[in-house]
Amino acid sequence: MKTLIKNYLNTFSGLSREVWWLALITLINRAGTMVIPFLSLYLTQSLNFSHSNVAWIMSAFGLGSVTGSWLGGKLTDRVGYYKVMAYSLLGTGFLFIALQFANTFVLFCVGIFLVMLVADMFRPAIFVALSAYSMPENKTRSVTLIRLAINLGFSAGPAIGGIIITTLSYAGLFWVDGITCILATVVLIIVLNPKSTKVLDAVKVEHPESAYKDKSFLIFLGAMVLFGVIFLQYFSTMPLYYKEAHHLTELEIGMLLGLNGFVIFIFEMPLIKWLENTQCSKTGLMLFGAILTALSFLVLNFTSWVGVLVIGMLLMTFGEMIAFPFSNAFAIERARKGNQGEYMALYSISFSIAHIFGHNAGLQMVDKLGFSNTWHIITLIGGVCVFLLFILKRNLKLSKLKQE
Repeated sequence: MKTLIKNYLNTFSGLSREVWWLALITLINRAGTMVIPFLSLYLTQSLNFSHSNVAWIMSAFGLGSVTGSWLGGKLTDRVGYYKVMAYSLLGTGFLFIALQFANTFVLFCVGIFLVMLVADMFRPAIFVALSAYSMPENKTRSVTLIRLAINLGFSAGPAIGGIIITTLSYAGLFWVDGITCILATVVLIIVLNPKSTKVLDAVKVEHPESAYKDKSFLIFLGAMVLFGVIFLQYFSTMPLYYKEAHHLTELEIGMLLGLNGFVIFIFEMPLIKWLENTQCSKTGLMLFGAILTALSFLVLNFTSWVGVLVIGMLLMTFGEMIAFPFSNAFAIERARKGNQGEYMALYSISFSIAHIFGHNAGLQMVDKLGFSNTWHIITLIGGVCVFLLFILKRNLKLSKLKQE
């Protein structure tokens, strides 16, 4: 047991102090955005908005996310990641506190758009910071540590949010959300001030290339949008499938979804360290992760046995654990040749686009075509994602041969 624990802890070795601080700030920030899981309940129960109104508000949410990611990338290239992260966290804190006073449909649409615009400016900036504070050989594991912080934050956030709603009402949720973002800003200013931090991998590009002209990166982004669409079904259509097709209780659904977070927490870092030491390329690993995720939907139509839900969840979880860290690392590596903020903004936007269309498309298909046909279509979308990653892998191989 001691050997197992020692080997597990060793997978975290070699990461810089600054990366650990970034992980803590991310944990505080993500645990703080606890209003998001309860947003639809708050809008329908407290503000008495219709489902149609909620749908438009979620569209404003997604649009704000896309705009914020794009703007964050532009500002990161101009003023640097530190200022963008600090102002984003601080601004998000005050906007969350103000959002509780938006009590009409139009005001809330504007409010949630502004919250997400300012909040998601943080995303490209933290990726660029992560690249600066990591040695080249540690970048994938640094990304994995941030993912662990995000997963822990998302796990703790809803639980804490439920307690706050019960004891303080929804208004308390907005106050706590705002205060935690402001607290994360204070931590950032104290521990990651540019005067006291050590940059391990500074990138200075004299004539940066535009990400919009990088053909291989655009293919990669298309694949990531499709991967995001299939992955997000586990947070919208899949819980309905568990409930309506397999008649699971809320507790059983919660345990099945919780299996995802538990497996990631235990296995992701050791798995990534092991994969880094293999001869596999990042694109090859992304392709394998996408195949596993697509298979997680395909197996659901093979049998009505309830155990297939666990198999599907494990396939998706391992697919996610492989695809996400190496796609992050690929984007960071690719960004070294151009405007880093622009590259990382487009990477963030690819998942924002998946959020805008993925949930809606999945739910519409379930409503009109049923679960079995939806899973076939989602698997087909996964197949297109795999094909794009195969094209990307081939293009990069050909480019490397030309350079040699």
